[in-house]
Amino acid sequence: MRVMAFGTYDTTVHPRVGILIEGLRRHGIEVVTCNVPLGHMDAGPMVPPPSVHPGIPRQRIRHARCIAELVAKARRAPRPDVVIVGYQGRLDIQIARRLFPHVPLVLDHLESVDDVADRLGQAAQAELRKVDRIEQAAIAAARLVLVDTEEHRRVLAPQQRDRAVVVPIGASSVWFDAGRKGAAPAEAAEPTDGVEPTDLRVISFGLYSPVQGAPVIGAALSRLDGYPITVTMIGRGLQAQRTRDLVGPNAPRVTWRTWVPEAELPRLVAAHDVCLGVFGTGAKALRLVPNKVFQGAAAGCAVLTSDTAPQRRLLGAAGLFVPAGDSDALADALRRLAQHPPEATRLRAAAVALARERFVPEAVVEPLVDRLREIVDKRP
Repeated sequence: MRVMAFGTYDTTVHPRVGILIEGLRRHGIEVVTCNVPLGHMDAGPMVPPPSVHPGIPRQRIRHARCIAELVAKARRAPRPDVVIVGYQGRLDIQIARRLFPHVPLVLDHLESVDDVADRLGQAAQAELRKVDRIEQAAIAAARLVLVDTEEHRRVLAPQQRDRAVVVPIGASSVWFDAGRKGAAPAEAAEPTDGVEPTDLRVISFGLYSPVQGAPVIGAALSRLDGYPITVTMIGRGLQAQRTRDLVGPNAPRVTWRTWVPEAELPRLVAAHDVCLGVFGTGAKALRLVPNKVFQGAAAGCAVLTSDTAPQRRLLGAAGLFVPAGDSDALADALRRLAQHPPEATRLRAAAVALARERFVPEAVVEPLVDRLREIVDKRP
């Protein structure tokens, strides 16, 4: 079987497609890539903040150039048995359909238009809803639709659910490598002055969006004065300033970083004891398991996140949960871990053991591999 990973996806911003590729190859499947990264304005903490917004005309010119290069690459590539269109490929899949009219297409559909509106806030909702027809056409063009949780599958229209495959996000090998190597305490202490070896080291990274619930983290951190806890906060976004304001001036043991180079982030996370997940209360926040839950566990951190159905189902006893949106409960959980280091150690060991069994690329793609083989075997 030859699979083509196709589209304008960018694995440095959204690692999902890279994990799919890595997992399929570990199952012995040939994967060719046909990729011209477009880049996105919602880039995460691994990507430097843009100094100037490119504007709609420049985005369209850049998109047109990427598509032209993508088409040229596809025409030179060997013919695939299946084409997987990477995340945010609503337009890419229509190009793939024209380039490969009789080849089954798979759409990686991690986020609907409504989910994007929920993530970016009310100001973006009116514009994003205009894209709904494009999204529905993309789903209709796909033989299979990849989602990351059962809750996301249920959001699809009833006639689309039979074509949906739940493939958890997982973590790439660099995160497991960082967890195995570990990091010296001095490396963890580097960004924060006054870190003691006995401090509970906590990290949060990602966009400061309503989904993440960063203000919940900020309010919780404001209640930790006097406890042996140091915190690293990485990211930017709509709620960054509000989060800083909630922390207030009485939290000198919090370090703020706008971005971290992609190559450095796994090692930095592995130098902490606890990785915070998401704490938002919106519809999307209650349906997802974010990248950082998989990545933090793979890097050897205890995972502290909101008590939602998909996260509890995934992590079970290997996670520590608090009610979504509850900053008091989050502060209490951090205080307990700081006062009981053996519990933090136990959670770290449980998280990494679970990650090495179920979050590795070859494990998360197993449902996809089964469906791909069914499709290819049935082709005349």
